[in-house]
Amino acid sequence: MFEKSLSSVRRDQPALLALFFDLGDTIMLEESEVKDATGTTLCAELIPGMADALRHLKTQGHRLALVADARPQTPVNVLRQHSLFELFEYCAISENLGVEKPHPRMFQAASAALGIAPQDYPRVAMIGNNLERDMVGANRLGMISIFYHGNERRRTHPLTPEEHPRYTVTTPTELIACIAQLAGIPPAAWR
Repeated sequence: MFEKSLSSVRRDQPALLALFFDLGDTIMLEESEVKDATGTTLCAELIPGMADALRHLKTQGHRLALVADARPQTPVNVLRQHSLFELFEYCAISENLGVEKPHPRMFQAASAALGIAPQDYPRVAMIGNNLERDMVGANRLGMISIFYHGNERRRTHPLTPEEHPRYTVTTPTELIACIAQLAGIPPAAWR
């Protein structure tokens, strides 16, 4: 699934500068959301193993940002509920930015907040479950697209070249292994 490598990255620099995550069905289980009258999610369960995966990635030195189409308070509520909010350096939220993915502003806002210049976008990975939004947005900017295929809620087969993810993972464990490979970490140190 994730047999490709980043051979063009200089080894004196970090292979990956940041990991951008979608929220729904990438971190949290959408079917578990409890919403208020405004559509803001008050709480939700997480994909099993994802909290540990995020903590592991952070302890490995990865910079995390959220890039999500959501009500502004939704990510705060869900991530705080599971003590994960502090792991993320920035949250690019569609309602705050006035656009939704795949609009480049969503990804550019997160990149700018982390001090990542456009020429370094190929060293940013976007992890998401939506081919039309997450993969297209990342691919258009030259980012590494990682499709989190955890369920069949949305279409899972690309219809256009822009929808093709560079990598596909189905579990948090596979995600850690994929990111470790991209970061140049030997397999023995993945866990």
